[in-house]
Amino acid sequence: MKKMISRRDFLKVAGISAAALSLAACGGSGTSTAASTASTAASTGSSAAASGSAVTLKLGFSTNEEDPRAKGAKQFAEEVAEKTGGAVEVQLYPSGQLGGDADLINSIALDSGTVDIIITDASNFATYDAKMGISALPFQFETFDDAWAFMDSDIEAAAEEGLLSQNMRVLAHYCNGFRCVTNSKGPINSPADMNGLLIRTPENPVIMATMTALGANPQPLSFSELYQALQQKTYDAQENPIPVIYNNNLYEVQEYLSITNHIYSGMCFTIAESSWNKLSADQQQIVSDAAKASADYDRELNEQQTNDLVSALEEKGMKINSPELAPFAAATEKVLTDNADTYGDLLDQLKAWKEAR
Repeated sequence: MKKMISRRDFLKVAGISAAALSLAACGGSGTSTAASTASTAASTGSSAAASGSAVTLKLGFSTNEEDPRAKGAKQFAEEVAEKTGGAVEVQLYPSGQLGGDADLINSIALDSGTVDIIITDASNFATYDAKMGISALPFQFETFDDAWAFMDSDIEAAAEEGLLSQNMRVLAHYCNGFRCVTNSKGPINSPADMNGLLIRTPENPVIMATMTALGANPQPLSFSELYQALQQKTYDAQENPIPVIYNNNLYEVQEYLSITNHIYSGMCFTIAESSWNKLSADQQQIVSDAAKASADYDRELNEQQTNDLVSALEEKGMKINSPELAPFAAATEKVLTDNADTYGDLLDQLKAWKEAR
């Protein structure tokens, strides 16, 4: 824990000014239509205003407005505006306007004021609390239902407890889908085909360890920079779920898609504890309920897009293959064993939970 605190203190010295510069650079022009939607809902008086002062919440995420998380966030903003009578306004900042995933997490941890709510992979928080990687261990879930049930389980809740002391409160769990590999070199039929592949990953220790175990060379990069990096051949490959690949046009700069499903990517809808405390009790209940409802909508969209968009990617010209996954799972077993001390009894709980399903 001392390591986590010292890292946070170090970032606080350098991060606040950087976060302020990031916000200034974004300005107000990039804000989505959610703010105006909120104002419209308020003016109609369609529902009684919740007690409490007027509050504006900035919600940031890294992907564009076609992504299921963006559509879920829009529903969240509209529901909050309606049910608070406009007393709580949610402004959406997609496409990394307030920073990449790591920047967004840092901004909340530093309480910089840059962002109030973020939607990002649960395991991206592992740089602050290593136990947050538990949901992203490779090849643990085969179906959406199993993955969603785990994200809503007491095991995941226990992993998230450590975030509260770092100004992060998880309200709901969105779905990013099962991660797959794309590249510009050739089809991935076995782990051997990944040897030496320079692959972009998020700044995520679990994903990086998984790619290393498969023989690739993972290098973190902000998602907002990914398309250009692939276009310029700075990277050979990247890994993301099917909806992210399609909705962000990565098929334009990657030729091969291999359905590896190596990691389930569950996301945490997270509000800064300082922002949460600005809400009245009534407003907190509305925000919490709206977050869970929007997560259900996001999950539905993600599963639908995952099922529908593989053929669409093929129509866009991608060469798609589905390798036998057992060799990939075997190659990544050491990601669990090498990090057993990190997760402690959570690994045993995960094993028991899976056996009971």
